Amino acid sequence: MKTIGLIGGMSWESSALYYRIINERVREKLGGLHSSRSILYSVDFSEIEELQHSGRWDETTEILAEAAGSLERAGAHFFLICTNTMHIKADEIEARVQIPLLHIADATGERLRAEGLHRVGLLGTRFTMEKDFYRGRLSDRYALDVLIPPEEDREIVHRVIYNELCRGVVNSSSREAYRQIIKGLVRRGAEGIILGCTEIGMLVGQQESLVPVFDTTRIHASAAVDLALDEQQGPSSP
Repeated sequence: MKTIGLIGGMSWESSALYYRIINERVREKLGGLHSSRSILYSVDFSEIEELQHSGRWDETTEILAEAAGSLERAGAHFFLICTNTMHIKADEIEARVQIPLLHIADATGERLRAEGLHRVGLLGTRFTMEKDFYRGRLSDRYALDVLIPPEEDREIVHRVIYNELCRGVVNSSSREAYRQIIKGLVRRGAEGIILGCTEIGMLVGQQESLVPVFDTTRIHASAAVDLALDEQQGPSSP
């Protein structure tokens, strides 16, 4: 079994989900008392969030590259960034270490391609929904047409993530708002919905959608177990 490196804390709410899912999957596959060989480097999300919203992405790169280096020195065979948003600097972070990154958009894209989907809706932070690092990767590598909500709905999705979910707060009113946003994406032709923030699965799931829902937290964590157990190819190359 390979050792999985996890850069977490963004937020720790979803990092806890990663740890649980990874260990549940290992137990499911190997049985008995088996659990994952893993190393977690958890950052202070308050610092990261401030840098994100002030556009100081190069400073976030330094923090996460240091984390990746720590995982490498501790013996991780590959690593995950346990957040969709910070994959905005994934290439720069991976370039600073010798171990490979299992990219969350690649894990998700492979799953969507296996399901035969062509047009999907994306929910996430404004950074994930609006910038090209995520949608562009899904489009270029997996031939997916990625829809995002209109401006006012993107603001709702973003606000709920940072003000509620990252603080462990789950509100029924926010769930209903997300449900309506998902319906809007489906009306525009979305064949599936990507929960493109690792906290969104705390709020909504398949019961909120008439089309398949793809939780990137679960997909990413499961792909890490497959790789750790040599059940899939290594992280995708450009």
